[in-house]
Amino acid sequence: RVASSFVLPALSVAAVLLAGGCGGGTSGSSSEPSTPPAADTAPPLEVIRLFPGLTFANPVSLAQAPGDGSRWFVVEKRGVVRVFANDPGVASSEVFIDISDQVDQSFGESGLLGMAFHPAFPSTPEVYVSYTAPGAPLVSRVARFRLDSTGTALDPSTEEVLLEIDQPRTNHNGGDLAFGPSGFLYASFGDGGGSGDPDENAQDTGNLLGSIIRIDVDTRSGYEIPAGNPFASGSLCGNRLFTGSCAEIFAWGFRNPWRMSFDPATGRLWLGDVGQNAWEEIDRVELGGNYGWNVREGAHCFDPPTDCGTSFLEPVTEYDRAAGQSVTGGHVYRGGAVPGLVGWYVFGDFVSGALFAVREDSQPTAPAQPVGNTGLNISTFAVDTNGELLVVDYASGSIHQVVAAPDP
Repeated sequence: RVASSFVLPALSVAAVLLAGGCGGGTSGSSSEPSTPPAADTAPPLEVIRLFPGLTFANPVSLAQAPGDGSRWFVVEKRGVVRVFANDPGVASSEVFIDISDQVDQSFGESGLLGMAFHPAFPSTPEVYVSYTAPGAPLVSRVARFRLDSTGTALDPSTEEVLLEIDQPRTNHNGGDLAFGPSGFLYASFGDGGGSGDPDENAQDTGNLLGSIIRIDVDTRSGYEIPAGNPFASGSLCGNRLFTGSCAEIFAWGFRNPWRMSFDPATGRLWLGDVGQNAWEEIDRVELGGNYGWNVREGAHCFDPPTDCGTSFLEPVTEYDRAAGQSVTGGHVYRGGAVPGLVGWYVFGDFVSGALFAVREDSQPTAPAQPVGNTGLNISTFAVDTNGELLVVDYASGSIHQVVAAPDP
């Protein structure tokens, strides 16, 4: 296999998802709340179908608005976000925003890829999205939209494009968004595509490819750079000013991070980074961390094949192709329905449908525990306002809850 290309065919269980890197650490906060240790062994898990009256077209993200458990929002790759009532018997959904006319989703890894509500939503009536637009061949955009006069949908005419990144190829676009504990917006971008990062983007801090960025969006327009960013005095590369290191960068050395999340109890940032052809990895992302791609794939030398250095941050965990082919990052479980799962980071594989778990306090390169198999093309995980874990099937467009498996 040349690469884990994020080709998400509507009905193919053999499709392969995104691309990989290296990591471990914290979100950069100066202190972390004390949390009780997780159980020594994670419980076996299964999934149950929720909202059987609904399916969606190639869903890639699922979320609730801050503090609002009454609704769910589903991001469809084609450029539409739909909203529906959090009711088991719900049979219809509404359009929250449709920007399909400006989204290029014609390639396997392109489209509307991420969404994040402002932490003070709806008092601050802003929602942020990450998508690919037509370019040469693509342009990745992070944009801000505001609620319309009804307060029930986003107004497409309010779009403010915050930053743009020219994509040299059609794959490895990343595209996830998340707000951190300090209210800054984080965005993920892949290495620009191609096998083995042929342009060496992920180790080049003079562009935003292969990086996680952190920006302050609480400004009248555009964004500002948080003072703690490792290259805070550098260029604003989202405005295509490529001189020196990019001020937006929080961490780098990723192949194509697919789904990231913050642990609400510790503030740590977690992500999944899909591998080139051998290793899938999970990273805890530290401020200023270099996670190794394309010098390393996971904890292993990639280019060169040996003597690849020791200055990179190790993944928390990794798995090889016997277990799966395309990792999807998940969440640290903090719900109440599965007590034995509290404090475990749960993630999955898009191709095999497997579920894995690793303790959130694990040392780097800890083995992940297989905890179940869903039979789904896992495109994303989500947590509700109670901390319960959901998973989305890209192939069928269905939504499921992760629950404890019954005793055998």
